[in-house]
Amino acid sequence: MKLFIDFEEMTRVFARADGQGRQQLYEHETYELLSALGSESVPEYLLFTRNQRLTSDALVPFLGDKVVLKVSSPDVVHKSDMEGVAVVPKMAGKVRSGSRRMVDRVSDRYAQFIHTRPNHAPDEYRDLDAAEIRERVNKRIQGVLIVQYLPPESDALGNELLVSLRWTRELGMVITAGLGGTDTELYADRFRLGQAVVSASTALVSGEAFFDLFKHTIAYEKCAGLTRGNARLVSDEQLLECFGAFIAVGNYFSPLNPDAPYVIDELEVNPFALVDYEMVPLDGLCRFSKPFRLKKARGVLQMDRLLHPESIAIVGVSGSKMNFGRQILQNIKMAGFDPGKITIVSPRADTIDGVRCVRELSMIQSVDLLVIAVSAAHVPDLIDDIIEHNRAQSVILIPGGMGETESSRERALKMIEKIQSSQDEGPVFLGGNCLGLISRPGLLDTFFVPESCAPKRRETPFSKTALISQSGAFALVRMTEQILGDPAYVVTVGNQMDLTIGDFINCFADAPDIGIIYVYAEGFNDLDGLHACRGIRRAVKNGKEVIIYKSGRTPEGKLATSGHTASVAGDYMVCISCLSQAGALVTESHEDFQGLLNLAPLLHEKRISGHRIAGMSPAGFEAVGIADSLQASDSGLELSEFSPGTIRSISDLFDTSGLSDIMDIRNPLDLTPAARDHVYIGAMEALFEDDNVDSIVMSVGTLAPGTLGKPSGPDGPGFSAGEGSLVCRLPDLVRSSDKPVVLFNDAGKAHQAVQDYIEGEGVPVYPSCSRAMALLAAYTSYRLRIKNLAGGDKNR
Repeated sequence: MKLFIDFEEMTRVFARADGQGRQQLYEHETYELLSALGSESVPEYLLFTRNQRLTSDALVPFLGDKVVLKVSSPDVVHKSDMEGVAVVPKMAGKVRSGSRRMVDRVSDRYAQFIHTRPNHAPDEYRDLDAAEIRERVNKRIQGVLIVQYLPPESDALGNELLVSLRWTRELGMVITAGLGGTDTELYADRFRLGQAVVSASTALVSGEAFFDLFKHTIAYEKCAGLTRGNARLVSDEQLLECFGAFIAVGNYFSPLNPDAPYVIDELEVNPFALVDYEMVPLDGLCRFSKPFRLKKARGVLQMDRLLHPESIAIVGVSGSKMNFGRQILQNIKMAGFDPGKITIVSPRADTIDGVRCVRELSMIQSVDLLVIAVSAAHVPDLIDDIIEHNRAQSVILIPGGMGETESSRERALKMIEKIQSSQDEGPVFLGGNCLGLISRPGLLDTFFVPESCAPKRRETPFSKTALISQSGAFALVRMTEQILGDPAYVVTVGNQMDLTIGDFINCFADAPDIGIIYVYAEGFNDLDGLHACRGIRRAVKNGKEVIIYKSGRTPEGKLATSGHTASVAGDYMVCISCLSQAGALVTESHEDFQGLLNLAPLLHEKRISGHRIAGMSPAGFEAVGIADSLQASDSGLELSEFSPGTIRSISDLFDTSGLSDIMDIRNPLDLTPAARDHVYIGAMEALFEDDNVDSIVMSVGTLAPGTLGKPSGPDGPGFSAGEGSLVCRLPDLVRSSDKPVVLFNDAGKAHQAVQDYIEGEGVPVYPSCSRAMALLAAYTSYRLRIKNLAGGDKNR
């Protein structure tokens, strides 16, 4: 689609304001900017400054018998809240009197606002008393903007549209669109995520792709006349052109554009009034700044040395007691790394635990990995020496006290500056305040936690997964709860002084030994959210899955925001939206993350073909629960209709088992407690062959007296099961099926031993049918969603 953007004119508007020492446009300048952006319906306007005389002739271009007055001030953004908007008759006298009244009222209201909320006061109003604040507010009011009055076609929800650009620290330039008007925050609060507004990174989305996102909002339903009794308000082509223009402008005035003359911090139109197939920008604001330099991505070679080192040095190992450094040494040896390729820096010892020591760091030359486990006070000098003398290709900074507290922030900033100055040729740094990493392929374990507290399953094959965590404790707990074996890699990034979450997502996106990347993120470094999104997109295209839990849902302080966008599309909402659009499955809780940590590896190689499920249980309440769970969420799961072949196969099973008179064949299969193991197994095998069934959700069956697997009582080994029992066959049946089979066991503590046995065989068992179905629904929807990104592989 052809766009009509005049970037030179937009630059002139910014330059004029910049020349006057301002980095925020007045509203009439925002109208100029929107005209240059390509908006064809900017309303008639006139700036009536305080040193002008208004005549009737000046009002002739305004149609109708009314005009809108808006205060023009560099400080007052939410004009309506300060009585800075009024509709008056189109008469010179009424406009003059209305303007003078508005200036006085805004001066009073805004002065009172600042006086009672000093933390939100602009710098110009600091340390002033109430009278001085009022005087300064009044002097800084430029005048009143006279704007064409546009009577609304309707006051109904959805006749006004919000469209904005906002530069975000984590994700760069973000476009947002949705329900607009003075109640836009209310709509965003009351509707589910993605219904009132949608957001996306302009660096990752096209106008067409963003329009596809927007089509799922209530705003689009109103625009397109899809709601009952309403006509279309604007064409799809107009929306596409609007979104395309905003995205192009966002990418042009962005630090990601090396030739950008300025950076748009925020450009918001709220609302675009939708009138007679026109999008009229009624209110607009714009803040901008000068371009700035961006951090470079880290080198892949050094990261490979970090994950797969051939030589290691450790600073901070005690020869007389068990400290963090010595525990790290023991864990590295237990991981299988050759002790002959480890060097300890110790001023007194010759060897510690059979490993060679050197007296000082100057005796270390360019090892692949250097682990620092000393107090934070010693770290700055060590970093200087490491960088200046090329001591290592990669460094792990274990100690805390490097930026996580106010008192340590200055020290951390100086270290970060030193590290960044060496990024072209220097080593990569992981941490500080981290556990380091575990690399099963690299025979490496720098966690300082004793084996007794966090036992590793070193004797079993590792899973094709990588876990990236900002929290060491979170990684430790999640890792030990993974059923299918320890992850191939566990990386704790800590304070992200150098290497970031995004760096490791990009690293594992191309790793041939990784199928699933798990991420726990509390916050991204500057632009690292965008870096992470690009890595997620590449990982998914390479056939991998990315599952993320993003913490930090604290509501943004709305009073501290200038426009509406930061309130309706706050950092958390924008972040999870962009991560999802890039191709990640973003979970809503720790529990969901943990559930998928075990389910996804089991289903990663399975064929995911749709949402049709079959349920099976020996207990009526479980069968009912399966059906009820379909209504308890918007998962999209539905009960399948069994094929004639499946019905015949199960009917034959019932006939030969004498069950035909007491059981019906319907979905979910409510099998009688008298059914034997072969009935369950035969029914499963029939469902495996049914093309109408995409997935199976079933109970492990230990509530059925007719099966061989039963709890053996408090004094027994836990459970008993004869050869060929359902319990003993289940793990192999689940693994052999090319369809997802998800198990649950809602039978109580007495049956826990059965669950432990099945999970010991690498198959997760969930505590209820609703839990199992919620996780299956999330995973199924995710796999179907990313199929196109992954190249449409029909086997995935």
